[in-house]
Amino acid sequence: MAANVQSVLDATLPGLGYELVDLELAQNGLVRVFIDKPGGITVEDCVTVSNHLSRLLMVEEIPYERLEVSSPGLDRPLTKPEDFTRFAGEKVRLKLRMPLPDKRKKLLGTLIGLEDGAVVVDVDGERLTLPMAQIDKVRLEPQF
Repeated sequence: MAANVQSVLDATLPGLGYELVDLELAQNGLVRVFIDKPGGITVEDCVTVSNHLSRLLMVEEIPYERLEVSSPGLDRPLTKPEDFTRFAGEKVRLKLRMPLPDKRKKLLGTLIGLEDGAVVVDVDGERLTLPMAQIDKVRLEPQF
């Protein structure tokens, strides 16, 4: 089901002017969709997308109990290769699947970008190159 929902969203959201940031499918039938667009997301954007997707999921015969549409927030997850280029220079928080030799599993640093499929980040002046398979999550670190 996840691949089916993902493909429907990937085909639909860009035509509406939105980017699919993340998709969560919960066991209780909850479909949670995180969207973005240049300039940010408003409540009206969420309502528009929710109404459109409610009808679309019904037409596509994709079962669900509840649909939630929201912005990814200030701590937006970086999930696609283009995210790592777009947000280069920004502060990010990384959670690794396995700890580094110095036992660190959580890192805060400045995203340099993506090189040969690996995330490059500056952590306290140290340039780290981390294979995508080693990374569990990367999120923007809100700056106030």
